[in-house]
Amino acid sequence: MILIIVTIAIIVSFILLAYRAFISRIIKEKNAQHEVEVLHQKKLVLENIRAQEEERKRVAVMIHDDIGNRLNILSLWLNNLDTKGDELIKKNIFSQMSSLIDAARSISHTLYPVNLESVGLVLYVEELIANLSHKINISLQVMPGYEKKDLFVEVQLYRIIQEFTTNVIKHSTATDLWIYIKDYRQNMAVVISDNGQGFDYEQVKQGMGIKNIESRIKSMNAIHKWKNIVNKGSRLIIKIPKHNEFPNQNSSD
Repeated sequence: MILIIVTIAIIVSFILLAYRAFISRIIKEKNAQHEVEVLHQKKLVLENIRAQEEERKRVAVMIHDDIGNRLNILSLWLNNLDTKGDELIKKNIFSQMSSLIDAARSISHTLYPVNLESVGLVLYVEELIANLSHKINISLQVMPGYEKKDLFVEVQLYRIIQEFTTNVIKHSTATDLWIYIKDYRQNMAVVISDNGQGFDYEQVKQGMGIKNIESRIKSMNAIHKWKNIVNKGSRLIIKIPKHNEFPNQNSSD
């Protein structure tokens, strides 16, 4: 009887070990499949954003270089136009032309940050701050040691800052907004916060503003966290890896 019991115990133990190994293998396969699906979704997001940026860039460059230059030339012609003493007509035409030039520049700037590659993220954000100074106080703090990033990353960061700022101006009572940028050894940290009334993330997460921001964060393979307190402001914390699946890699890498 003792031998039978021992034999049964060994068989049961073997069956349990085999079952555990089977379950473990199934879990590993599911986890691997999930990781593949997540990576595939990341690549789709990246490809979609790249396509959007390329089209935006094409239109923005066309407006900036072609239409903008033509308007400037036309403005010079109008400035030299002999209106036979009718300075009022000349002044009105020149005023309208100046407005068209500003509008073309603004549309181009909104579509794609055309000059960001040459001036860099920091100077471009400073220009954005100057343009919005009449609407909200924005403070930019870039810690020493910041290094210029891949163009794709800087464009996405600029877009995120632009989107966040626009949302605050449109939907918040904030008077101040802060942008903090710092390079660490393994990642880059960006913190954007305001002193507005904040928001309930669950209520607004399906909005286009939040979706645009989060899709751009995903395209950089970054992680983020929202810290919102109703009536006390909102904060977005982003950490972008320096050496982990950079966006300028091919999707097949």
